Amino acid sequence: MSFSNLVSDLAFRDSNPDERGSQISHAPSRTARSYASTNATSVSISGDISSQLHAGYSHPLSRSWQAERQLTKDMLIYPLFITDNPDEETPIPALPNQHRRGVNRLVPFLAPLVRKGLRSVMLFGVPLHPSAKDALGTAADDPAGPVIQAIRLLRSRLPQLYITTDVCLCEYTSHGHCGILREDGTLDNAQSVDRISDVALAYAVAGAHCVAPSDMNDGRVRGIKLKLIEAGLAHRVLLMSYSAKFSGCLYGPFRDAAGSVPSFGDRQCYQLPPGGRGLARRAIQRDMAEGADIIMVKPASSYLDIIRDAKELAEDLPVAAYQVSGEYAMIHAGAKAGVFDLKAMVLESTQGILRAGAGILLTYFVPELLDWL
Repeated sequence: MSFSNLVSDLAFRDSNPDERGSQISHAPSRTARSYASTNATSVSISGDISSQLHAGYSHPLSRSWQAERQLTKDMLIYPLFITDNPDEETPIPALPNQHRRGVNRLVPFLAPLVRKGLRSVMLFGVPLHPSAKDALGTAADDPAGPVIQAIRLLRSRLPQLYITTDVCLCEYTSHGHCGILREDGTLDNAQSVDRISDVALAYAVAGAHCVAPSDMNDGRVRGIKLKLIEAGLAHRVLLMSYSAKFSGCLYGPFRDAAGSVPSFGDRQCYQLPPGGRGLARRAIQRDMAEGADIIMVKPASSYLDIIRDAKELAEDLPVAAYQVSGEYAMIHAGAKAGVFDLKAMVLESTQGILRAGAGILLTYFVPELLDWL
């Protein structure tokens, strides 16, 4: 019996209950088994079939089509630790495969990655000289310091690379906090914003394509934007704000790598509390109003709801997410312990971040992703 005849036969039986007995009794046993099997399914041929989803992801390509956005190399920003020792290349124990590098080591390391498709890096200065730190973070915008030297070098030697610079004082202050302190040890917001905006301007003048303030001082986006406008640079220097940066346990490996552990207290008074979703929304809206060009959420995996909020609030702005050092270290530790496959977990975690709404991803897994993608 053909499929069309079978469907007609079944439709006739459904509409003529009295005929079912005679039809079944005179039908061949093969037809009876087909009819019984069809009746046993949860979906009738003549009924609703919208519950049938497997075909949409039964093939690797069709699975990829289900994603709202695909991870591409253009989305990636690779964080780098740049020291004031030009020839240094020191492994960071808490961050597998990551190093602190001096400017003389940058181009040999980055050139092969650029050939693989690396488009952007974010520079973090790590001053190691004993005299490099003071209460005002003076070395942050030193023309001979690691970040400004790295900007100039990379613009010259790898001109296709998009240079993003983290803007903060914590690596350069003797106390390890993200701004200038009052005598009682609390943050002086006004002086901090003025100092942070000077540092951002110095990076912009040196040639950075993007400045990214991570200090979380109130009003620093406006302060930076005004100085960029006054200097005639606002038209070509993008401002990516760490708008929703939460305090917590996931920054430990970074602080060890950057030498930015506070000498006293913590940063809970100026970084967002982990439960502060409403505060994060307000911070995002504030930074948008002050002129941010990109909104960033940090950390990423523990704050997917905040990434979604950022995308909804800043629907006309790109949203970035920073998969921070603690997230990176945990994934490596889990893979080393045999809990999961490293590649599979990295790709799964990045899909979750993109699904939440991010279109830019800062992650230490960039070298691996350049190969995997």
